[in-house]
Amino acid sequence: MGTGQMQMQDQMRLSAEKLYADELEALRKADQGKIPAGWQMSPQSVLTFIAGGKAGKMDITPKYIGNKRLIEMAVATLVTDRALLLIGEPGTAKSWLSENLSAAIYGNSGLVVQGTAGTSEEHVRYSWNYAMLLANGPTPEALVQSPIMRAMEAGGIARFEEISRCASEVQDALISILSEKTISVPELGKEMNARKGFSIIATANTRDRGVNEMSAALKRRFNIIVLPAPSSMETEVEIVKKRVGEIASSYDLQAAVPSDEALVKVVTIFRELRSGMTLDKKDKVKSPAGVISTAEAISLLTNSMALAASFGTGELTDEDLAAGLQGAIVKDDDKDKLVWKEYLDNVMKKRGAQWRGLYTACKEMNE
Repeated sequence: MGTGQMQMQDQMRLSAEKLYADELEALRKADQGKIPAGWQMSPQSVLTFIAGGKAGKMDITPKYIGNKRLIEMAVATLVTDRALLLIGEPGTAKSWLSENLSAAIYGNSGLVVQGTAGTSEEHVRYSWNYAMLLANGPTPEALVQSPIMRAMEAGGIARFEEISRCASEVQDALISILSEKTISVPELGKEMNARKGFSIIATANTRDRGVNEMSAALKRRFNIIVLPAPSSMETEVEIVKKRVGEIASSYDLQAAVPSDEALVKVVTIFRELRSGMTLDKKDKVKSPAGVISTAEAISLLTNSMALAASFGTGELTDEDLAAGLQGAIVKDDDKDKLVWKEYLDNVMKKRGAQWRGLYTACKEMNE
């Protein structure tokens, strides 16, 4: 095994372009479509990479399970000079889709601006190496390019995560970039002009709309695609099963993969608490304050597997699931604890013998 392979094995998390390197290579070799300027493969091959299919003899695993038309719209947007904004509830795979689109189109998903309350305009445009600036004045060597500027220079894809968490002046710095496709550097008397292939994929949570609402001027620069929560029980179970298996493999968790019965139970609980109603629509339930997303269900199950592997027999038990459910649902202590107690007593308790073990374990954990 080479040094590079050993280093990759030691990484906690591989980027999409490394994780799926074989698939990307197979798609590039089998590609017979027209490849846009700056892209590594045709739009049809990008769609296959995201939605799954075949590349020659290789099976391409689906990276996003959902409405295929949404993926087609996202890819078609990036073929033009329009930027792409993915909006949805937390846990609807916005960042995951953004990363995999960047990996397929440009081969590098690492040009990322992470939106926070502390993100400044320098993170969007450029900054300076102040030691070099003081020593020699403004020079090209002292310029520190933002991920967006680097993407413009290379004709690649930049990602802007959680854009609505940034202050309005930071968001507005994007307007001229998206309109003019340039960044002016007056200290050097030059402009950075974007090469063909440059685009930005931004994400925003619907839960964060009240943090810093995007201006109408900025929204007009994006094609907006809303990613919904999984539409059906079967789809959500499939997503959870796939991702739990992948994560468990990457962390080498020495525990059995959750049974289909355990997956269905967790997804049932999450869908009911999220919607405020039982699946049969006969009873209303209260929803906790936190986010009850598909991503949370995946995290819950992997944590429960780690618990079973480290402190149990390696077989996932009702007690392991109960511990995960308690941590995922009870976030705003007192209020969420009461919501969870009502759900246990009014819904889960009435579901009979098949749910009895999980109900008892959850009830004991929530006391």
